[in-house]
Amino acid sequence: MKYYLVALFDKDSYSYIERIQRNICRKYRLYKNMPVLHITLEVVENPDIDKLSKIVAGILKPYKKFKVEINGAICFEPPYKSVNLKVESKGYIVRLARQINERLRMYKFNVRRDISKWDLHISLANTNYAIREWSSKEYSAACESLKEKNVYKMARIDRIALWKPINNKRDMLIKSFQLRDF
Repeated sequence: MKYYLVALFDKDSYSYIERIQRNICRKYRLYKNMPVLHITLEVVENPDIDKLSKIVAGILKPYKKFKVEINGAICFEPPYKSVNLKVESKGYIVRLARQINERLRMYKFNVRRDISKWDLHISLANTNYAIREWSSKEYSAACESLKEKNVYKMARIDRIALWKPINNKRDMLIKSFQLRDF
C-alpha cells in the first residue's frame, strides 16, 4: 500500500484555499465530502511505519512552521483531470521534500526516483473519490476559470502528516508531526 507524507496548512491558509475548492466542487457537484487540502511531499510504498516515523521525526526536528508561495493554477490532463493550485518550488518546502526523499532512499524505502520532475501542488478537484466523473468540457472550464483568477497567496504550513490513501479524515491519519513555532 502507498502512504503519503503531506504538508498541512494552518487554519487561516486552509480556509482561504478551501473557499476556492468549495466553489469548484459545488459548481460541478464532484464530492460528497471534499478531500483534505495538502501538498504531497513524498509517496512511500509498503513502509515499516515505526521506522518511517522515527526517520521523519528526526528530519523534521529542526524545522519551524514555514510559508509556501501559491502562484496560479496547474492542471493535469486526463486520466487525472486534476485542477490544482501551483506551489512555487523554492524555499523550505523544496528543501524538505528533497531531504525526505534522499534520507528515505538512503534507508532503502521505496520512494520516487526523481523528485525534480515533481510539480508541487494543492489538489482542489480530480477524479479520486469523486461521486461522479466530470466531463472533459467541465474539467477544461474549471481549469481555465482557475487560471483566470490568478490566485496568489503566501500560505503557512504548520505540520507534516503521514496518511494512508482513503477519503475518510478520521482513518487516513497515521501520524502527525507538529513543526516548531518561531
